Amino acid sequence: MQQYVNDAVELLCQLIATPSVSRDEGRAADAMASHLQRWGLPFGREGNNLWVGCPDWDNNRPTVMLNAHIDTVKPVATWTRDPFQPTIEGDTLYGLGANDCGGGLVATLQAYRILLDRPRAYNLLWVCSAEEEVSGKDGFSRVLPLLPPVSVAIVGEPTGLQPATAEKGLMVIDGYAYGRSGHAARNEGLNAIYEALDDLVWLRDYRFRKESPLLGPTKMTVTVVESGTQHNVVPDRLHFVIDVRTNEYYQNEYLFEFLKKHMKKCELKARSFRLHSSGISDEHPLVQRCLQMGMTPFGSPTLSDQALMPFPSLKLGPGESCRSHSADEFIRISEIRQAVETYVALLENFTL
Repeated sequence: MQQYVNDAVELLCQLIATPSVSRDEGRAADAMASHLQRWGLPFGREGNNLWVGCPDWDNNRPTVMLNAHIDTVKPVATWTRDPFQPTIEGDTLYGLGANDCGGGLVATLQAYRILLDRPRAYNLLWVCSAEEEVSGKDGFSRVLPLLPPVSVAIVGEPTGLQPATAEKGLMVIDGYAYGRSGHAARNEGLNAIYEALDDLVWLRDYRFRKESPLLGPTKMTVTVVESGTQHNVVPDRLHFVIDVRTNEYYQNEYLFEFLKKHMKKCELKARSFRLHSSGISDEHPLVQRCLQMGMTPFGSPTLSDQALMPFPSLKLGPGESCRSHSADEFIRISEIRQAVETYVALLENFTL
């Protein structure tokens, strides 16, 4: 086991040192490909997505997929370290992407290597996806049509090694209010800011009735407001953005039409409807196995590639979600070890 942990840490340090902000993961994917070759793992590549299937593949068996993403967000301004310089202090490895989602990426890969040599009643597939942080078209959506049918997936997002058996969906909506420009010193024009006020207040105050046992309420937040050009010009246009996080009771398409009907002055345009809430049944054999191992399922408020998977899946990975996208991001080496051990224990002698 120690050698696998060492391999995981070595790979993660190289990935941290190779900037892989979403849509610019090429060099990191090259580094990953080099390690796969070194370990004798024949792989496929589509764009910056990579995948490896087990050598004893049998189309008559179900398939378990291990997945995590290679891309990162941009480093925030408050880092006190070089985000691209991997630094190990005791049990802690610092660097951009260490927690989200480098720890899960290298841990799932090492678990895959170990499980190849264990008896299995299923095919094993490992997938490294790009553009997860932006839900980009060249990420998991691009590689999915090239993959064999998948029965169930484990997504290695940071969950404190507890299974997230449901996650909220996401819909981003652009809102627009229109007025008429004029001189601010005279009673001229129609102020687009004032036109939008009632609708913005309604968006702030409205609460959706149906709450999920795992995911809680559907939540919407106005996160961007832009209007005006200078102090003495009445603004003729206002743009705002709504971040909508849906539970399983509200489909994005329905919710969008509902919001449109309640706007008095503003026009709404959804950027996409494809990122729905997702979940896996408590009765699924993988969830039951988690329960037998003493894990506690929960609902995740954050989005992942799980939203793009048309098959049962859950999130389970090392690290904590609260560290993601933050300054001085880190993962503990002991967490990586525990993750590898957990994946192996979860899937050894597993049956579907």
